Amino acid sequence: MDLPRLRALWPQGRRARRRRALQTVLAAGSALALLLWWLLPSGGPGYPKAPVSFATGVANGVYEKYGMLLQSDLRTALPGVDVTLEHTEGSVDNIKRVASGRDDFTIAAADAVASYDGPGKSRLRAVARLYDDYMQLVVPRDSTVRSIRDLRHMTVGVGQADSGVSLITRRLFAAAGMDMNKDVTAEPVGIDQAPAMLLDGRLDAFFWSGGLPTAAVSAMATPVARIKLVQLGDLVAPLHAMGADMAYYRQAVMPADAYPAAQDGKAVPTVAVANLLITTDRADDGLVQRLTRAVIDSRDTIGTVVHAAQLVDLRTAVFTDPLPLHVGAERYYRSVKP
Repeated sequence: MDLPRLRALWPQGRRARRRRALQTVLAAGSALALLLWWLLPSGGPGYPKAPVSFATGVANGVYEKYGMLLQSDLRTALPGVDVTLEHTEGSVDNIKRVASGRDDFTIAAADAVASYDGPGKSRLRAVARLYDDYMQLVVPRDSTVRSIRDLRHMTVGVGQADSGVSLITRRLFAAAGMDMNKDVTAEPVGIDQAPAMLLDGRLDAFFWSGGLPTAAVSAMATPVARIKLVQLGDLVAPLHAMGADMAYYRQAVMPADAYPAAQDGKAVPTVAVANLLITTDRADDGLVQRLTRAVIDSRDTIGTVVHAAQLVDLRTAVFTDPLPLHVGAERYYRSVKP
């Protein structure tokens, strides 16, 4: 080939090489995008990668266990977000912490949310209705207590000061015509201390509000550590008569297999209240949308450990009275609506 023809073909060869290089880069980029699509959660909006704090509850409580399991799922649902858990006294404390901006997310009972009237109240938003808490009155197996009224002059664990347990326990005593501060010796202890105190004889009874079953109560409900559960179902009507805020309590039954050794094969009537996953309107919409999806999608895996979580349901998750849904949560529910 003569030199003039070679020179004429040179630009074409150079363009061909550039085109092949560009095709190689595009193919590699497509492969990388496909790999990222496969490895990372799909179908979600963008979100900030800032750390997030989640207020749980007392040690050995259902809130704490649920938070620990959800934290694990959020590592996949929210890549790049460091989710930390904070121990708290329970619902009342949790609401204060989120409303003030100290924590970003938490779980709290609906009655405690309705009763909160502090700073930041108007900013509170709901992510989902989770599961119901069941009020549990635990006494030794040989106790003569048959109802809350039999606790008069006894030493009773009533939950920590800023817990949902304390709030509802005080109301239960009022519904029974009693004063928690006068008619019993009230000990402000939670599920982390009350079981040991009952077995040691330092308590005659204790109240607990949690999902079924609660591990700390299950550990006591054995032939060795004999306890029994006392019915509270007769207090629902008196509670409702106390005012509109009491509408969040409903008649419920602890099934016979909740704590088999403590119930003699019998269901126990009691009071139940819904739990809400809450945040504020400060939370990023995309973050909340992805987190809501994770809560719903993790129901079965979390439910194998926290049995109460099996009741998290897409059909009921949107019923978050007394709080409106966060915009991000609403977007998620609309996206999966049939």
